[in-house]
Amino acid sequence: MSADYSSDAAAATGRDVRPLTVLGLETSCDETAASVVRLHPSARGGRAEVLSSIVHSQIDDHAAYGGVVPEIAARSHVEMIDGVARRAMAQAGLDHADLDGVAATAGPGLVGGVMVGLGYGKAVSLARGLPLVAVNHLEGHAVSARLGAEVAYPFLLLLVSGGHCQILEVRGVGDMRRIGATIDDAAGEAFDKIAKALGLGYPGGPALERLAQTGDGSTIDLPRALLGRKDCDFSFSGLKTAAFRVAQTCETEQDKADLADAVQAAIARQLSERSERAMQAYAETHDHRLFVVAGGVAANKTIRRTLEATATRHGFDFLAPPMAYCTDNAAMIALAGAERLALGLTSDIDVVARPRWPLDEARALSDPSHRTGRKGAKA
Repeated sequence: MSADYSSDAAAATGRDVRPLTVLGLETSCDETAASVVRLHPSARGGRAEVLSSIVHSQIDDHAAYGGVVPEIAARSHVEMIDGVARRAMAQAGLDHADLDGVAATAGPGLVGGVMVGLGYGKAVSLARGLPLVAVNHLEGHAVSARLGAEVAYPFLLLLVSGGHCQILEVRGVGDMRRIGATIDDAAGEAFDKIAKALGLGYPGGPALERLAQTGDGSTIDLPRALLGRKDCDFSFSGLKTAAFRVAQTCETEQDKADLADAVQAAIARQLSERSERAMQAYAETHDHRLFVVAGGVAANKTIRRTLEATATRHGFDFLAPPMAYCTDNAAMIALAGAERLALGLTSDIDVVARPRWPLDEARALSDPSHRTGRKGAKA
C-alpha cells in the first residue's frame, strides 16, 4: 500500500496531534456514500466523531436483476455523488474551508464505481486545496469498529462481507498482517447466492437471516469445510453447492426456512472455528486480546452472538461496529483517511482506481494462493 502514499517532512516527528476533519467518499459497490468525520487525538490512537453520514442505496435499481449490475451502479454513482457529498457537508454544518482533507475509496471494488468517487475526491482536493487520501475499502472496514468506541491498536480482526473473508492482525492503518483468508467464495457471497436460490430476492443476506428466524435446520446435514487443517483459511463453495441441491427439494416455506437456518448456522460455525484457531495463535504473542468483527456479515445477529461467545471462551474482549457502519459507508473511509492524514500519509493526484487491492499487498504478491474474495460478487 505504501506505493500510493507519501509522507511529508512534518510527519517525521510523529503523529499530528490536531483534531482532523475529513470528508469521506465511498462508491465501491452499490451505495453512494459521503461522511464527515473528526478525529480527536488521544493516547489510544484517536477518538472518532461522526459529524454526518449519508448513504444512498441502489437496492431498488438492482433488485430486478437479483444482484449488482456494474454499469447501472456506476451510472447511479455519477448521478448521485455530488448531491450526497453536499448533503454530508450540510448535515455536518461545515464548509469546505473547515476540512483538513478529503478521503475516497480507491479500491478494491467495481472499478467503474470506484472511479466515480475517487474522481470526485480529486476534484474537491484540487478545487479546495485539500490533501487527498486514497483509501483501501478493506482498511475502512478494518477501522470501522473505532467509529463506535475508542479502540487501541493492535487487535485481531475478522473482516467478513459480500466480497471478502479474512482474518488479520491490525496494528494500525497501513500495518496489517493477514492470518487467514477464503480460498474460494466469501461468506457474504454464499449468503446472497443461497438466498437467490431460495427465491428471496436482493439483497439476499438480510432476507435469509429473517427467514432463518422461523426455521429449524438441525436435521439438514451441510458440509464442514477444511476440518483438520491447521491454518485459518475459509472455504464456502462446498456449502454453497450443497445448499443449492437442498434448495431444489424445498416444497414449502417451512422447508426454505429450515434450510436458511441450517445455512446460517453452518456459516457461523465455520467463522467461529477458523477465528478460534486465529485467537489461539494470536494469544501466544499478545497480552491485549481484542477480537473485532467487521463488514456486512457482522450485521447478522446470530453470527455476532456466535463469535462473541467464541471470543469470550478464549479470553478475548469482543467488539463489532455499530450496525450502521457494518455495511458499506463513508464514515469508515473518512476515519481511515483521517488516521492516515494524522501520520502525514497523503496520495498523489494521479492515484488510480484499483479493482483489486489486498491489505497485505506484499504477501499477496509473494503468495497468490491467498485471495481475499471478490468485491461486489453478489449476482
